[in-house]
Amino acid sequence: MKLILINIVIFLILRILAFLAVFFHINVSEIMDWLGLPSYLVMLIKHPWTLLTYMFTHYKLLHILFNMLWLYWVGAIFMEFFSPKQLTALYIIGGLGGAALFLLLCNLFPNFVGRNHWLIGSSASVLAIVVATAVYVPDYKMGLLFFGEVSLKWIALVSIVFVILSVDHAALLTTCAAHIGGIGVGAWFGWRIRRGRDITRPLNAFIDFIVGLFNGRSFRKLKFKRSPKNDKLGQNSAQKPSSRMADGVSEEELDTILKKIKDSGYDALTDEERDKLFKVSRGSKS
Repeated sequence: MKLILINIVIFLILRILAFLAVFFHINVSEIMDWLGLPSYLVMLIKHPWTLLTYMFTHYKLLHILFNMLWLYWVGAIFMEFFSPKQLTALYIIGGLGGAALFLLLCNLFPNFVGRNHWLIGSSASVLAIVVATAVYVPDYKMGLLFFGEVSLKWIALVSIVFVILSVDHAALLTTCAAHIGGIGVGAWFGWRIRRGRDITRPLNAFIDFIVGLFNGRSFRKLKFKRSPKNDKLGQNSAQKPSSRMADGVSEEELDTILKKIKDSGYDALTDEERDKLFKVSRGSKS
């Protein structure tokens, strides 16, 4: 909901400014230049923040309506299996993947070189979440009007086909490239997470570190962290890993659960094992 709120607030600000531009001397296009992602690399170097701001920027009502509905519906399914941090990180990585493919297309292919194209919208980020969820739980059913219960894998496939078939001129092709970049990131996340690897972990670790700089946690960890060689207490605790408990779940049980996820995926866990994993995650957050 926070991601949806950020998108809506930016959209409303732009639309209000567009309305005021009728009465006052306000150039909305100049504001868009500070938010949208340019294909010109020189301009991108001057406005590097647009790699992030573009994926939260919409100007047309149907554009933001479609993206936010997809984010709300499929994001809710994603959250049944993953954390808010993973959702946010995948949103950002999907947007960056879309930006990368957009920039490659505009700067490597002769038909696009020399013309500046702009990219706005969260489509690449949302498609990354849709495809990631479909790859992880392909048979999850969604209720669709006039169609009834439909597996998520078919919904994602139709979305991908729709993205490709919607291309009819150069501007839409550059946008399609961004969409395909987001789709690729989503498929990568779903494929890796089924094998016990989370591609969002490095970004979340970086975000936690940056947040820690503002509240002093990162500094304290760097300054007061002791070396295991000189910490006898650390040696003793390392020699008895099974003695440490987290909400009634031993480290041996946790290791067994994590190994099972790595070997067979999350779906292979029993209800009891999922409950234990949930308790540990809640304990680590507190």
